[in-house]
Amino acid sequence: MNPAYRPMLATLVDEPFDDEAWVFETKWDGFRLVTEKRGDDVTLWSRNGIDVTAKYAVLVPALRRIEGSCVIDGELCALDAHGRSRFQLLQNALNAKARLLYVVFDALFVGGKDIRDKPLLERKAILEALLPRDPLLHYSEHVAAFGKRAFARAQRAHEEGVIAKRAASLYHSGKRTRDWLKFKAVQEQEVVIVGYTGPRRSRKYFGALALAVRDKARKQWVYVGHVGTGFTAAALKSLYETMQPLRTEKKPFGQKVKHENETTWLVPELVGEVKFTEWTSEGEMRHPTFLGLRTDKKARDVIREQA
Repeated sequence: MNPAYRPMLATLVDEPFDDEAWVFETKWDGFRLVTEKRGDDVTLWSRNGIDVTAKYAVLVPALRRIEGSCVIDGELCALDAHGRSRFQLLQNALNAKARLLYVVFDALFVGGKDIRDKPLLERKAILEALLPRDPLLHYSEHVAAFGKRAFARAQRAHEEGVIAKRAASLYHSGKRTRDWLKFKAVQEQEVVIVGYTGPRRSRKYFGALALAVRDKARKQWVYVGHVGTGFTAAALKSLYETMQPLRTEKKPFGQKVKHENETTWLVPELVGEVKFTEWTSEGEMRHPTFLGLRTDKKARDVIREQA
């Protein structure tokens, strides 16, 4: 992946606000996807620069309908019956009948020209004119000034949250800035799976997953809890098989954790996502539910998100 194509990232903050210099968009719950189109050639890039065109080939015919060359940024989502994006649905969307949607919200290059130095609203106007009408493609609309109202609507609709963007902001490839902010209506956290406990009662394969995040300052893994809910029978089997090659005798952190004596440790490579109610004073997630694996982020980049 060309470094210029790396997606711009948002900073988590805890309070929505109103400001005429900002616009507010839905925070979609899916996989970040950057599209590079040159003639009829379409390449889909994940957030960490992996070519995932073959995996999401269903999008290619729709994207070929865009005239000319471009590089655009968006989120691949799977929608529930109410039209809400759900990360869990995306896990099986390519093998089932879930409604896929590529929500596009920014343009980096158009017609061979770098437009990252143009203001956000100018880039979005170019993008909206560029996108063809197609059931797989959707332009991410925004509202100006009223962030609190947008956040309240997201809460009522049980959506993931809201992204706030400075209307005059430039596109900073691969950087996390305060020109883009995110407010979460639901607590979610990317995690690294570092172990699993044995199955109990009628459950097969494993009981719960041991989870960690990376403390980059100290260059070590930090335990953040166990998750034992959110798995279908098929998911239990699939995840168990995926974990087997990563088994290790080495515990990834020094701290003692619950169920340690019955835990099978794993090399910290698998990235997942969970939703939960709150962080405890011990730094663990309360009432976590597993949403699925993520293939768009490297384990060493998973840190605890704090507003």
